[in-house]
Amino acid sequence: MPYISQFRRQDIIQGNFSAASAGELNWMFTEVIKMYMKDHGLSYQTINDIVGALEGAKLEFYRRIAVGYEEQKRHDNGDVYHD
Repeated sequence: MPYISQFRRQDIIQGNFSAASAGELNWMFTEVIKMYMKDHGLSYQTINDIVGALEGAKLEFYRRIAVGYEEQKRHDNGDVYHD
């Protein structure tokens, strides 16, 4: 969850540090979502836009980064699915 200390929030906002944990990364995503909602208002469309953007980013990250990593590990360590 994005519940990080006020000190860390200020550091990240000021650009002094990048996310140092999954919680801080979640907080950063949450801040971007809140800005989008502030600009577009709370509506079904806004919710749909946010969920769609998050899902698209997730899928693209998985396709471009995770798949290659997993394929390399399968090659290095052997497949768990045998024909």
